[in-house]
Amino acid sequence: MTVHSPMIDAPPKALPAGYLETLAMLERLHRLLLDVIKDEFERLGILEINPVQALLLFNIAENEVTAGELKSRGYYQGSNVSYNLKKLVELGYMHHQRSDIDRRSVRVRLTEKGHHVRATMADLFARHSDILVRRSVVDGALLDTINGSLKRMERFWTEQIRYIY
Repeated sequence: MTVHSPMIDAPPKALPAGYLETLAMLERLHRLLLDVIKDEFERLGILEINPVQALLLFNIAENEVTAGELKSRGYYQGSNVSYNLKKLVELGYMHHQRSDIDRRSVRVRLTEKGHHVRATMADLFARHSDILVRRSVVDGALLDTINGSLKRMERFWTEQIRYIY
């Protein structure tokens, strides 16, 4: 006698093509962003740091943060945030200081050299933003819609991680 299970016999549900396209697009956009930063830095002769390190400097801004805070704020694909922070300190882009309360915790902030890279990144992003608007690629309302959708997707994925166990 053969036992049929609805879970085994049912054809697998196809993932909506739009969701898969969004996942692929997010990955491609991030890689392209890193390439754009790399090209800009090569053009300017900034060769000692990589695009992920530049994004770290940009995201730190005027703040004093820990490695854990950076991990939770940004997405640094395939990178070791602690290693990159150590390199940025060694290269003089950041100051670091151990916490008086928890000696394992290190807080970092930008040096003047780090602020220069951050300003370079801000100029690049402002230039691109202006071009996108001038060429009517996107406008503020469309970006608000896109960002709202991406924030909802971020919350969904966060919930999936949080409630998996």
